[in-house]
Amino acid sequence: MVQSSVLGFPRMGANRELKKATEAYWGGKISKESLLETGKTLRAAHWKLQKDAGADIIASNDFSFYDQVLDHIQMFNAVPERYRKYGLDALDEFFAMGRGLQRPATESSPAVDVTALEMVKWFDSNYHYVRPTLQDQQTFTLSEEPKPVREFLEAKAQGITTRPVLLGPVSFLHLGKPDRHASVDPITLLDALLPVYEQLLTKLAEAGAESVQIDEPVLVLDLPEKTKKAFAPAYEKFAALGSKIPKLILATYFGDIVHNLEVLPKTTAGVHIDLVRAPQQLDEVLEVLGSNQILSAGVVDGRNIWKTNLQKAIETVEKAVQALGTERVIVATSSSLLHTPHTLASEKNLPAEVADWFSFASEKAKEVAIIAKAVTSGPADVRSELEANAASMKARATSTRTNDPAVKERQSKITPDMYNRKSEFPNRITVQQAHLNLPLLPTTTIGSFPQTKEIRINRQKFTKGEITAEQYEKFIEQEIELVVREQEALDLDVLVHGEPERNDMVQYFGERLNGYVFTTHAWVQSYGSRCVRPPIVVGDISRPAPMTVKESKYAASITKKPMKGMLTGPITCLRWSFPRDDVHQSVQAEQLALALRDEVIDLEAAGVKVIQVDEPALREGLPLRSGTEREAYLDWAVKSFRLATTGVNDNTQIHSHFCYSEFQDFFHAIAALDADVLSIENSKSDAKLLKVFEDETYPRHIGPGVYDIHSPRVPSEEEIKGRIEEMLAYLKPEQLWINPDCGLKTRQWPETRAALKNMVSAAKFFREKYSKA
Repeated sequence: MVQSSVLGFPRMGANRELKKATEAYWGGKISKESLLETGKTLRAAHWKLQKDAGADIIASNDFSFYDQVLDHIQMFNAVPERYRKYGLDALDEFFAMGRGLQRPATESSPAVDVTALEMVKWFDSNYHYVRPTLQDQQTFTLSEEPKPVREFLEAKAQGITTRPVLLGPVSFLHLGKPDRHASVDPITLLDALLPVYEQLLTKLAEAGAESVQIDEPVLVLDLPEKTKKAFAPAYEKFAALGSKIPKLILATYFGDIVHNLEVLPKTTAGVHIDLVRAPQQLDEVLEVLGSNQILSAGVVDGRNIWKTNLQKAIETVEKAVQALGTERVIVATSSSLLHTPHTLASEKNLPAEVADWFSFASEKAKEVAIIAKAVTSGPADVRSELEANAASMKARATSTRTNDPAVKERQSKITPDMYNRKSEFPNRITVQQAHLNLPLLPTTTIGSFPQTKEIRINRQKFTKGEITAEQYEKFIEQEIELVVREQEALDLDVLVHGEPERNDMVQYFGERLNGYVFTTHAWVQSYGSRCVRPPIVVGDISRPAPMTVKESKYAASITKKPMKGMLTGPITCLRWSFPRDDVHQSVQAEQLALALRDEVIDLEAAGVKVIQVDEPALREGLPLRSGTEREAYLDWAVKSFRLATTGVNDNTQIHSHFCYSEFQDFFHAIAALDADVLSIENSKSDAKLLKVFEDETYPRHIGPGVYDIHSPRVPSEEEIKGRIEEMLAYLKPEQLWINPDCGLKTRQWPETRAALKNMVSAAKFFREKYSKA
């Protein structure tokens, strides 16, 4: 019998119950016990949902109140001392590592002021994980009541025997980094870490776990030799424990493992591979499997929302069955379904034609069961499901929604000169300085300001038709004026309009472009309690009318300071949507670039002479391995950005923003964007990463973030001065801009004012210092 498996399920709940409860706990509105009960209720509901869908193997320990890697950090007692010293409750310590904590002293407890651990993208997804941060003398011990054991027993009490999910030891260490002032190479800590895994696996076996999914996703990467050599000793030690531990299914995803097959452990009970992202790896993996190893075939997409082509998936699984037999093959999702929305059943407003093309997490759990049944019992047992699926595939392929001849014609007329500015940067910056008259070390923000409750309420009223378009527009103008006056009072140099009219930096644009559709409840976790509702690209993309000109023009009209127009770049619009899977992403990016090119030109014509085109997802889209695929991606990604931004005159200054400053491996592409000013996340990264800008003699301007906007804590002026001092070790004063890490949408006004006040004061200190030099 071929079994079916789901590698992980979304945590937030159908109505984002976890987000609401977590934020209520942070705000002091509910107790710890209430939050924990919400988590327990959601876990129970999600296990039952998957069982009812027909999935044979259901994951546990895929739930987290913030991030699954952070769970492992705390479970292994790898918590840096700066969090331990306050004697925080375990839950508060957990959240302090994830988002920082700043709390005044009380009669019963000391003041707390600690920044968050570094948060980075989970491979090439839009999910963020908290990075293990390790010491020179790092030790590991297992927590008294390990979370995977607790949650396994919870499910067992519900009558469901789950398969616990663990991040494997090699991946845990490879994804980690040395702490501040430490020099430890994380992978050298393997011998210290393995006993903790052995204890944990033993406890899981004692609790009744028959198998464990042990994720080693780093196997899809280009690995250094020292990491490759870590697999054999780790998994040989696990094998030596025999029946004392559960059977291990080693899981990989988001790419192929062919280049690392020589280190793939033969001692595990099975191996999971992603056959959606890398279908070509099947034959080679089948050849190297041990004589008794199981293959978990990831044929249902865990990263996108399109229905699985059941016939093709069945053919793939049958190929594996022919090689291994039915008892050695599992039908599975390609990865955890964390990256997909909860259920399509919540969507009442999608056109019926389009909704029939989609499959969210709950529906994907049914798909793996259907495929397994078809392979085990034959297609006749699921004939109606297969016929409906085939009809859906055909309807989408032939729909007029997908094709726009006018868009294709415009793409065919792109010429090489459309990728270049009129002049080189030295000429442009001279003209821009004369026009903008900015001081040394100019200050600005990344774009958004706090999205207050009042903003959300009025947006909802407008959406429901409770206020008129005229009333809503008047409200937005009032909010823009408030933000402009706040910035003027803070004495920022380049202002933004604050984006009060925008629900999301991608959704807002998608709603104004042809080729997209939108959901009402299809939320996906990005990090912590932060959820996004990605728009869905269903057809060729074009811009029917200006999207941001009205608000930016109004903001510019009410201040004498430069006003920055704010756009989301083509790669980010694509990456933070659910893209089409029937057209190459380069084609979709080019269509987005043409639409944005029109917007940039219209902003300039409206008098907006600073325009920021954000590309925080550029690094996220980078193929995980070096080689021709990566270079091809960078080529079309850079061309898309340049196509969007090069239609303006020299005196218009083009900015772009990037999350995460790990540019070393593709710096040439960052430079090739030819943006006049870059702003980058920097405060939670090692400032030494800025050395790449020095080494490569980067000629243009750059604003490394001086404080973390993901945390509610307010950095002091002295702290920001320290960060600027670090930056000036690598960058020239005349090329340095001062700004936060990212937009301020998720922050509150009091902390925003306080942080920006300190930022501006710190910038003025160095401005005065260098003006006297």
